[in-house]
Amino acid sequence: MHILMLSDVYFPRVNGVSTSIRTFARELERFGHGVTIVAPEYAADDGARDEFETVRLPSSKIFFDPEDRLIRRSALRAAAAQLAQRRWDVIHIHTPFRAHQLGVMLRKLSGRPLVETYHTYFEPYAKHYFPWLPAAPLRFAARSISRRLCREVDHLIVPTQQMDDVLKQYGIATPTTIIPTGIDLDEFAGGDGARFRQAQDIRADQPTLVTVSRLAAEKNIGFLLDVVQALRGEFPDLVFIIAGEGPDAEALRAKARAANLEPHLRFPGNLDRRTALLDCYRAGDVFVFASPTETQGLVLIEAMALGVPVVSTAVMGTAAVLAGAQGARISGEDVASFAGHVAALLRSPELRAQLAAAAREDARAWSASTLMRRTVDLYERLANAQPDLEVGAASHRSA
Repeated sequence: MHILMLSDVYFPRVNGVSTSIRTFARELERFGHGVTIVAPEYAADDGARDEFETVRLPSSKIFFDPEDRLIRRSALRAAAAQLAQRRWDVIHIHTPFRAHQLGVMLRKLSGRPLVETYHTYFEPYAKHYFPWLPAAPLRFAARSISRRLCREVDHLIVPTQQMDDVLKQYGIATPTTIIPTGIDLDEFAGGDGARFRQAQDIRADQPTLVTVSRLAAEKNIGFLLDVVQALRGEFPDLVFIIAGEGPDAEALRAKARAANLEPHLRFPGNLDRRTALLDCYRAGDVFVFASPTETQGLVLIEAMALGVPVVSTAVMGTAAVLAGAQGARISGEDVASFAGHVAALLRSPELRAQLAAAAREDARAWSASTLMRRTVDLYERLANAQPDLEVGAASHRSA
């Protein structure tokens, strides 16, 4: 099979969707299938090196999120005409903006089945990016847009049961298959925490927390700063490493300055996933996370695969990842409770070692190779169906 993947974001832009797409593509190639990725064109000096056949489309900056690019509307028609000349077994959309529009165009031109992964829970995002608008209309708009987009595809992939439940609550009838992305366990092995600590001027005996995240309001890193504030009385030399970049970076730094937390923080930025990121995870005594908007929460799996004990809230996708996990402690979004879980681990090297061993076992359930077999089965079922179905016909037949 040859799969066409469409996305409004891909490397060099670092985030969970980019990582998920690359994981999908690598596993498909290992299974002997071809992959072509369509994504925005980024700045020439970004140093992107495409691992797969990648079609880059002209794009423009987004004023409220300068890290991202939006494919230009004017490029869609020509791209659709060109791509429709090739034979695709399945067209797979990963984001709901211009990439979605392109996918719908290609569905009409080629008659090939159209799949979309619902990577992002947009309803809670809206209040962060449009805070000046009333909450109720934002929720209504997010749900209405989701219903419209989902009606335009033949099948939906959702990463967790929790996200599938949300879509059902929206009244979406398009058939869904729950398939987590997973990670390449071979990629998340090794790592040198001591090397990272030395580079960041952190002593070997300093209690250290780590999070890996896009620095954006919906990731709730401000809450983690409050946790650090609560912990530093007992752990005066505590260090918190916040790896990543994003639009909320300066706001987080300002909050840290106001609370006199700067000596406790390290902001190393985006890190190479094959080297420095592994070291960063391993530098932590505890991995902490509190985002309420994840459809999955891949960073939790990555931390567990590297044997780092986890303290996290469990909401939406993170609840699915942490269900039954023995290498993690789950907390509500309460500073005292969360800090209590972290403090218990920082006090006890024996408990951390116990959770570290369990975390590695927890991560095995999220092997990308195992999960990709389910994706390939889905692709084959859709590709073998009648190719001339009108959009939505498969949904009505299966509903």
